[in-house]
Amino acid sequence: MCHYWRSPCSHRHKFQTRAVNSRGELWEDQKETRAEHVGGPWNDRRMTSGAALSSVPAVWAQDRKARGAFFTPAPIAEFMVRWAVRNALDRIMDPSCGDAAFLLPATHRLAELSSAEIGSNVGASVGAPTVEAAEVAAEASPAIAPIVPSEATVPPALLDASSASGTEYIPHVHGVDIHEPTAMAAREAVAAAGGTAHVTVDDFFNIAPSSRFDAIVGNPPYIRYQGFTGIARTRAREAALRAGVSLTALASSWAAFVIHASQFLVPGGRLAFVLPAELLSVNYAGPVRRFLFEHFGGVELIMFEHQVFPDAEADVVLLMASNYGGRTDSAIIRQVPDEAHLDDDVAPLHWAPSDPTEKWTGLLVEPEAQATLSTLIDRGLFNSLSDWGNTKLGAVTGGNQYFALSPARVKELGLSRRDLVRVSPPGSSHLRGLELSPSGLAALSRAGKSTWLFYPKEPLSRAAAEYVEAGQRAGVNQAYKCKVRSPWYKVPLLAVPDLFLTCMNADTPRLTTNSAAAHHLNSIHGVYLRGDITELGRELLPLASLNSATLLHAEVTGRSYGGGILKLEPREASVWMMPSVALVTEKADALRSVRSTVSAKLAQGKLLEAVTCVDEVLFGSTGTLPAQQLEAIRLARESIANRRTRRGRKNGR
Repeated sequence: MCHYWRSPCSHRHKFQTRAVNSRGELWEDQKETRAEHVGGPWNDRRMTSGAALSSVPAVWAQDRKARGAFFTPAPIAEFMVRWAVRNALDRIMDPSCGDAAFLLPATHRLAELSSAEIGSNVGASVGAPTVEAAEVAAEASPAIAPIVPSEATVPPALLDASSASGTEYIPHVHGVDIHEPTAMAAREAVAAAGGTAHVTVDDFFNIAPSSRFDAIVGNPPYIRYQGFTGIARTRAREAALRAGVSLTALASSWAAFVIHASQFLVPGGRLAFVLPAELLSVNYAGPVRRFLFEHFGGVELIMFEHQVFPDAEADVVLLMASNYGGRTDSAIIRQVPDEAHLDDDVAPLHWAPSDPTEKWTGLLVEPEAQATLSTLIDRGLFNSLSDWGNTKLGAVTGGNQYFALSPARVKELGLSRRDLVRVSPPGSSHLRGLELSPSGLAALSRAGKSTWLFYPKEPLSRAAAEYVEAGQRAGVNQAYKCKVRSPWYKVPLLAVPDLFLTCMNADTPRLTTNSAAAHHLNSIHGVYLRGDITELGRELLPLASLNSATLLHAEVTGRSYGGGILKLEPREASVWMMPSVALVTEKADALRSVRSTVSAKLAQGKLLEAVTCVDEVLFGSTGTLPAQQLEAIRLARESIANRRTRRGRKNGR
């Protein structure tokens, strides 16, 4: 059981907020001066995307997505830099610097801080270096393009050269990028702003870590495991393993970046990254979550109510981890509407999980609602879907357009019943009610949906053989899934499931009784009920699952995508909270009495009204759950679901 609490503002958070605000005021005061220095308005988007972007060929953008690169909005980059860079002597690195989205504001931040610190600490003693300055000079990193000061009398982070006529203070920043033209643009952008960018062109995971940097900031590439393959993935996993973290083959690129980048921090250093919100929810991120708790004294997260990266598929979270070398048992989260409200004074939520590897999505649920969910489980009223049966992925055809056929297409091809099996059409929009009946499947057929799957028996009929030959001519047999099976045209089907489970949902996952005895493809999951409760589950579990507690837990268990979609994988579905067998058995007659009403509500698209009917049966009529607790669950579900769907609207607004 996780423990967390809400307070108006912790002492630490107040301190940090005041520090950011005070720096923010100084930041604002100097915008005009810096804008004049670099030759353009400070708030111009180009400033954090690289001042030299006008010279960057447009063709470069074509491979940005492949490299997992997206432009970071200027307010986000500036905010994170203000948080991470706190001293004019700070050494800063961006391990995926791109066009200087973070290095440029870091350059200005160092110049800003030095304007006060140099006068009081350095300017009067050009010939008399401080111990700290000497240490900085002695610790130039050989792993990253090193700072080589011309004089050891002032910090190399501030001084580039001196002459008899005076001293010029030049901020130095470090970066790594795999793309030479992009690295060049970053250097030029920082130079135009009056600084020096030492950018190494290499795969970041090729660089051996060395504790040299006070602050590491950036937006690591987000490449899913499907595209994160070969030597690149091998290097990343090996780098994480050297730090004592074992990542699965399913891990996206950002996970290894967090681990490897942290190894470059000095004790007490700070890490500020833009990360996918998957950090909170996916199973492969469990080792990363544990690493953060075990290696940083403070872990803070900022989440957005609206989508702030409109071009990215994933939702994002800002990770700000401080005091490297320490450890903590809790995280702090703040939620703000968008990047324009990053400096708002928002009361933080403290999250102290019993096991940091478990999902952190529960921290978005109010304490009363979270406690109520736990009570329902402790009392045996709810358990998991796995207590009812097993959830399995649907069949992967390798080419639905070829294998999934409409009745008209079947007729055109001259295929017979022996060449086909019944299948729920690709997609899940037709599975929003309580049951897929034979008549319902027939209606889908009449509507032209692909309700047949090409699944010929041996020996092939003449029509089937001709269709196989046509598939080979079209190259269907060369699709990956087809190439690795024999014969290529025989889709590996599972047994007909008892229930269908929708896995991609705009509202909530749905269970549907498979009365049509249709097979399922990988656009949905199949649920195979235990033998002793098959009849009960087929009749009543889809109905009973439409309750507020189950809907709330789906939001916590599943993962949210930038388009507002809630996805539930089989492993996640196995722990999804369901009314227990005992509770459904006890309420069976009452559930049957509301079935027609609930079906009608669902047909009208009135999901929440249908849920209210089921809530009354499961919780209200016999006082199973006090009204206050039920309302807390409903409000918590509404809050987290609205947050998800708001991000799915156009431009996230």
